[in-house]
Amino acid sequence: MRLKKYSLRKKIIIGKKIKNICEANKVCFLVNDDPWLAKKLDADGCHLGQNDMNIKEAREIIGNKIIGITCHNSIKLAKIAIKSNANYLAFGAFNTTKTKKIKYQATTKILEKIHQITNIPVVAIGGINSDNYKNLLLNKANFLAISSYIWNNKKYKPKKAIEILK
Repeated sequence: MRLKKYSLRKKIIIGKKIKNICEANKVCFLVNDDPWLAKKLDADGCHLGQNDMNIKEAREIIGNKIIGITCHNSIKLAKIAIKSNANYLAFGAFNTTKTKKIKYQATTKILEKIHQITNIPVVAIGGINSDNYKNLLLNKANFLAISSYIWNNKKYKPKKAIEILK
């Protein structure tokens, strides 16, 4: 759940609904940036960016739940996350995206490099759509974070956009 421009109250209301949808579909519910909100919603975990709290503090809040770390395009950041016992590593942006300004450009070479040093799952982020997602999977991204293609798609409604990716 990535809701940057909502009040805490609205995040809780929306988060409860998302949690129910995730449970019904047997998928993990992760909260972006906010371990306190993840705990309040009893989410499966949280995702932390490089400017969010560190993983040790987040662990104290949410315990032994999933914590993923943004590593941009950096093996150095990934090694720090690995030492901190992150549950997954997120790299990107792999493509241009409408979700946020791109400061770091990742290539599929980072996927190859990271799999040489760890078995921790890797999430690819940034501008992923029906035209480019297969290349990331073929290059061993374990998971894909897809936002704009689903929620801001001018051609397809969210359900249809997801179906196209199956």
